[in-house]
Amino acid sequence: MPDGTPLRPAVACVTSTAQPPSRRPEESARTLRDAAALVRAGLIAPEAEGAIAQVAERYSIAVTPAVRALMDPADPADPIARQFIPHPEELITAPWEVPDPTADEPHSPVKGVVHRYPDRALLKPLLACPVYCRFCFRREVVGPGGGLLTEAELEAALDWFARTPAVREAILTGGDPLMLSPRRLGRILERLAALPHIEILRIHSRVPVADPGRVTPGLAEVLGAVGKPLFLCVHANHAREFAPAAGEALRRLSAAGVVLLGQSVLLRGVNDSVEALEGLFRAMLRHRVKPYYLHQLDRAPGTARFEVPVEEGRALLRALRGRVSGLAWPTYVQETPGGGGKVPLGPAFEAPETGGG
Repeated sequence: MPDGTPLRPAVACVTSTAQPPSRRPEESARTLRDAAALVRAGLIAPEAEGAIAQVAERYSIAVTPAVRALMDPADPADPIARQFIPHPEELITAPWEVPDPTADEPHSPVKGVVHRYPDRALLKPLLACPVYCRFCFRREVVGPGGGLLTEAELEAALDWFARTPAVREAILTGGDPLMLSPRRLGRILERLAALPHIEILRIHSRVPVADPGRVTPGLAEVLGAVGKPLFLCVHANHAREFAPAAGEALRRLSAAGVVLLGQSVLLRGVNDSVEALEGLFRAMLRHRVKPYYLHQLDRAPGTARFEVPVEEGRALLRALRGRVSGLAWPTYVQETPGGGGKVPLGPAFEAPETGGG
């Protein structure tokens, strides 16, 4: 519906409350990538396997061992599982949903680059992620195929940055840049940092919370060696994502000199309460992560079940004012149609009038 009310067709719940079937011994140490693996892990009911397999034909599945350990299969409303376990409703596209809600494609001067703002641009060196969020706005293009730029394509992208002096900030996204080897990632960062007009480097990643074992001392050393300010935006949507292993990964990055920011998406059934948002933002701060953006859901196909109307989002943030420190306060933003960029959504506050003439 155009007013933002989520589409809610009736479908059977896919979460399993039964004991999982016998699991292959090695499976608990592997990323789950198909419906059969989700059944064996007890994360979906056996009778849902066929429907979930149909979803997997269109949208990728990946649940890392770290994320799997956070889920409660006995809870049909588990906020972690809701983010990563496929649902049949993903094959229902609402009238207002579009394949490229942020309009990356029209603003791509060369493959792997998106230039929507005058002073900053995205570099997407790959399209693989450690996990695949069921609400991802790039869900039509990300996947285990990787979308890795060839050497020639990467060279063309880096050359574009070199030839565009108006760009002061290079933002590595994807996919997830921390899926690259430290050597390859370090080479990209080194090339960008060497450009005189590039003042700031930024990386967007879910790796520190979704696959924290990838944050090795070697990776932290590479990131810490960048000669210009480097900001890492950690994507997390619920306080439980900050498990001990994630905490260690974030400590390692912070100790290397990486500035940590947090970005989240307001999601129905995940963090759409004052208590959940407060818990999330406090967890971020405890782990040296400054809440930066709270995104209104981008309307990608099959994501309507996650949508929270803007006015409800504003009410949630309004209720948080005074409950949390200003350090815990993100900017609530929404992408404008056609790739116009992000706009702040408020909420607005009025200062009380003071007496006097």
